[in-house]
Amino acid sequence: MVDKDAVVALAALAQESRLATFRLLVQAGPGGLAASRIAEALGMPPSSLSFHLKELTHANLIVPRQEGRFVIYAAQFGTMNALLGFLTENCCGGNSCSSIGSQACEAGPT
Repeated sequence: MVDKDAVVALAALAQESRLATFRLLVQAGPGGLAASRIAEALGMPPSSLSFHLKELTHANLIVPRQEGRFVIYAAQFGTMNALLGFLTENCCGGNSCSSIGSQACEAGPT
């Protein structure tokens, strides 16, 4: 991932409703959710949700697909993983990092 793409993705996630939407879609998995289900789960008016879905789509964090009369949105896990990789590619100054769920970097000398 290049700097410009990371900035766009981070900017899209730097808003409470979009972050909640993205997290919900990550939890939903590759199958995604219909826009109406997202609005219902987040208690958000459809007009507001539409704006936020557009921003997340523009950042390539989610992808819409048509299924009959419904638009289903799913998280773009490749983009999410690329962003996480970009943010952590120089983790711990080149030192070995511990596993997920514990402290990210080993404690250095104090």
